[in-house]
Amino acid sequence: MEIVGLNEEKVKQISKIKQESSWIKDFRLMGYQSFIKQSMPSFGPRIDLNFDDIIYYKENKVDKKIESNWNQILKPVKDELTDLGVLESEKHLGGMGVQYESEVIYHNMLEEIEKKNVIFTSIEQAMKKYPDLVQKYFGKIVNMNENKFTALNAAVFSGGSFIYIPKNTTLDRPLQSYFRINSKNMGQFERTLIIVDDNSSLHYVEGCTAPTYSESSLHAAVVEIYVGKNSHCRYSTIQNWATNVYNLVTKRAMVEENGKMEWIDGNIGSKVTMKYPCCVLKGDYSQGVCITISMAKNGQVQDSGARMIHIGKHTKSNIISKSIAQNGGNATYRGKVEMKKNAHFSDAMVKCDSLILDEYSKSDTIPTNICANSCSNLEHEATVSKINDDVLFYLMSRGISEEKAMELIILGFMDRFREELPMEYAVELNQLIKKNL
Repeated sequence: MEIVGLNEEKVKQISKIKQESSWIKDFRLMGYQSFIKQSMPSFGPRIDLNFDDIIYYKENKVDKKIESNWNQILKPVKDELTDLGVLESEKHLGGMGVQYESEVIYHNMLEEIEKKNVIFTSIEQAMKKYPDLVQKYFGKIVNMNENKFTALNAAVFSGGSFIYIPKNTTLDRPLQSYFRINSKNMGQFERTLIIVDDNSSLHYVEGCTAPTYSESSLHAAVVEIYVGKNSHCRYSTIQNWATNVYNLVTKRAMVEENGKMEWIDGNIGSKVTMKYPCCVLKGDYSQGVCITISMAKNGQVQDSGARMIHIGKHTKSNIISKSIAQNGGNATYRGKVEMKKNAHFSDAMVKCDSLILDEYSKSDTIPTNICANSCSNLEHEATVSKINDDVLFYLMSRGISEEKAMELIILGFMDRFREELPMEYAVELNQLIKKNL
């Protein structure tokens, strides 16, 4: 079944298919009304989408049961995910969820994590099993009226993860979700909600891929994360969407007293990426970190960065942005750091490094830095460079080919990002970079 194009009746149809409560249907309809009233973003790259051609919902099987055994997954889908390395990566994880097109098709979690009363399921299942918990946080950190694509997600969201980490709980292994678009003109609109309660910690890993088609696809996700007092959340993602995908994502975390949120964000694929993970440092002594890497080739625009909003006193933030542009690609940092009036004695550091590999490529740094009090510190530094000919000559003089020497220099440029990933994902990132050079 496919739902192509969008109107109020189709929004209601999605809600009916999912057998949702009235509050969810009302949320969707408010999102649709907001979507039709809003214009496209007035900043950043051009977004050339025909919303009438997009597939807003697609299910691949008659029953909507989420499997916990790979042998119950359709063989062509299982084979495809095996080739992508999804099944192999599961052995390193505490739990995994897989979304294929519009629906979560697989979900599993280790028994030892279940015994800690951790909840890790699809957002739809959570809405049915834990409605009070979901309603308390859902749509509270990211408002549907913020932009056209948060409104669109509110109207047609399907799939995505729900995670609740109880108080005083630490997980030794990451949890992972994997998202796959496999159809022309497909829109994927997952909605992820993560709650890390007080004195707890979580590492969550996200992976995204799609095959290449001539028609454009759309990925417009929303991620909301609540980090409780003295808690820690790390969200690592490497997206390798095909170069026909518009990747327009809103990610935001609310961080309470002495909590810490880390975004480790890799952008390799897509036609256009607009993504600026945000930390709202609400509590005193809270911290936010965002380390990003963006790689843009011919026909690609990577418009990414981070946002840090300091509200509490003695808050700290650190943004490290690495971008690589080649063959006419555009890799841009766009970010915002704001120290509110009462965010006394706070510190923020922004460091942007760009590596341009040829004369046809482009990299811009577009920062917005605001400090509304006189007792905080905000620093910003940026560098733009090319491959150093002397370094290249030195490596080649040691018997290394020019291609391999460039590869080594680029991997070294990315070190700060790679060292934050688990070993198996750092190896995967290396392979992706080599493939894209």
